[in-house]
Amino acid sequence: MDKTTDFLPGSHLMIKQRKDMFRLNTDTYALASFMVVKKGETFLDIGTNNGVLLIEASRFHPKKLIGVDIFAEAIEIAKENVNYHSIENVVYFISRIQDLVIEPVDVIVCNPPYFNQMVKENRNPNPFLEAARHEVYLPLNELLDCIKRDLKDHGRFYLIHRSDRLAEIIIEAHKRGLILKKCMPIVDHRKKSSHAICLEFVKGGKSGMLLMNPMEIGKETKNDGYLD
Repeated sequence: MDKTTDFLPGSHLMIKQRKDMFRLNTDTYALASFMVVKKGETFLDIGTNNGVLLIEASRFHPKKLIGVDIFAEAIEIAKENVNYHSIENVVYFISRIQDLVIEPVDVIVCNPPYFNQMVKENRNPNPFLEAARHEVYLPLNELLDCIKRDLKDHGRFYLIHRSDRLAEIIIEAHKRGLILKKCMPIVDHRKKSSHAICLEFVKGGKSGMLLMNPMEIGKETKNDGYLD
């Protein structure tokens, strides 16, 4: 299968990617910049794809990195990238997160599918892109159930999503004891409003949220299909 060697937008991190799979773009960069990982923590990446968030998290010397993806092809290329960067403390699972059984972790990160269209005609015919963009295998409510199950008390959950689903995300997360602590809008200078957001939730956290300054994209950072 054809591959390319690319760099994470805004960084010098080199990543190999398959041309037919979900590729690096500015939402990957935004989430990588927003997430916080501390030394000695355990880190879970849901939908690890090419492994870039595992590699970014490794810079902070976590105790253990876990990558899970439903596609064996994704895990294969994630391993290739992780091995290239000489990272050793990683375990992988080819599984739906709904079916995974692990000990609770300190940090979970996910770049989930944004769109909840269930009509087949409205979805991408490429199975890799269908899973990445549409809630076929990972509806929002099931994702949040898994976060509640797999996150330690006072652990942190990071995701990027569409701004127009913010209210739904907050309500569903709060039902599961996940409290919104940070919100960073993503602003494309070519558009009139923020269309994406990075969110940090804390399991069992106290009320009170920090609204961060927006991250602006679309000028110097390559916009490779960002939230299209």
